[in-house]
Amino acid sequence: MAEWIGMGRRARRCYGFDEIALVPGMQTGNPNEVDTTFTLGDLQFKVPIIAAAMDGVADVQFAVEMSRLGGLAVLNLDGIQTRYDNPDEVLNKIAKAAPQKATELVQTIYTKPIKESLITKRIHEIKSKKATACVSCIPANAVRFGKIAQDAGCDIFVVQSTVTTTRHISKEYKVLDLHKFCKNMKIPVVIGNCVTYEVTLELLDTGASGLLIGIGPGAACTTRGVLGIGVPQVSATVDAAAARDYYYKRYGKYIPIITDGGMRIGGEICKAFACGADAVMVGSAFARAKEAPGKGCHWGMATSPVNLPRGTRVRVGISGSLKEILFGPAKTDDGSQNLMGALTTCMGALGVTDIRQMHDVEIIIAPSIQTEGKIFQVVQGVGMGK
Repeated sequence: MAEWIGMGRRARRCYGFDEIALVPGMQTGNPNEVDTTFTLGDLQFKVPIIAAAMDGVADVQFAVEMSRLGGLAVLNLDGIQTRYDNPDEVLNKIAKAAPQKATELVQTIYTKPIKESLITKRIHEIKSKKATACVSCIPANAVRFGKIAQDAGCDIFVVQSTVTTTRHISKEYKVLDLHKFCKNMKIPVVIGNCVTYEVTLELLDTGASGLLIGIGPGAACTTRGVLGIGVPQVSATVDAAAARDYYYKRYGKYIPIITDGGMRIGGEICKAFACGADAVMVGSAFARAKEAPGKGCHWGMATSPVNLPRGTRVRVGISGSLKEILFGPAKTDDGSQNLMGALTTCMGALGVTDIRQMHDVEIIIAPSIQTEGKIFQVVQGVGMGK
């Protein structure tokens, strides 16, 4: 698989969504009859597209609406919602900031200490609307925040960092024992992020209920530019799926993987499922919803570190309601709305009836798939030319 890149050094070729296409098989099916159900622990969701734990994407009201529509949104416990009693005022400042000042402003805003009482309050606000409460934090806060969230009635807890392994090394601070943490938590735990077969296999053995796959593909993430690390999402998902399937074959326990980031439109989401994802996590597509707290702006979770930010604020605009983005009717021509319609229509065209069958469809390397015959769209900046 690897190619020589110089004297004594080889590198393997990896692929992103723009470089592949899905091939229809011998049968087709009715899109209205496919099953898109995603299972996490004992919970089931008819929408396998999760809203990322980003402050410009998910707040309490967004989480409630996402739950009402059959999906899941993750609230960031390290963010604005748990630092400020009135987060809307702060969000407005970020949305109005000039591009050259946005990162500096975010860094300043995120220096305010987290109030543990707000963790409980936000979860209670979500649960009071009979919605699913899912929250996220970095490993350093997991033990403390995990207990608070669980006691508050949280349904799912996510431990998330840029790169996560079971073998984190540090003499400066106490390292989170992922095995012990998952064992002590009474609710499903999702761990992320990783991109390789070997790390996925070890994380699957922690007792987690799901894993997040992806390093640096997000629209507002600059990790790949700042640190030079990452694996394109097609290869990362395929490798992680192989580890999941091996683990299932060996231990009889199926643990879902969630492709996190790098998907803007329906076609890319469909490709992620074909590569082996059980669900996907999306940020920028949902940041464009009227209900999103970012007011048309979106920024990475790693934008705020003072010394080395690995994210930026981007303007994505507001294209429609969350319902329109998920279920249509689409008012845009670029595949950014009616994501569930795109998924079910794709499944029908491929002749599959559920997500697990999507994992077996034929994939081809097709670098011209985005440009073949699309010259008018490219020149006029419409459809696939945007």
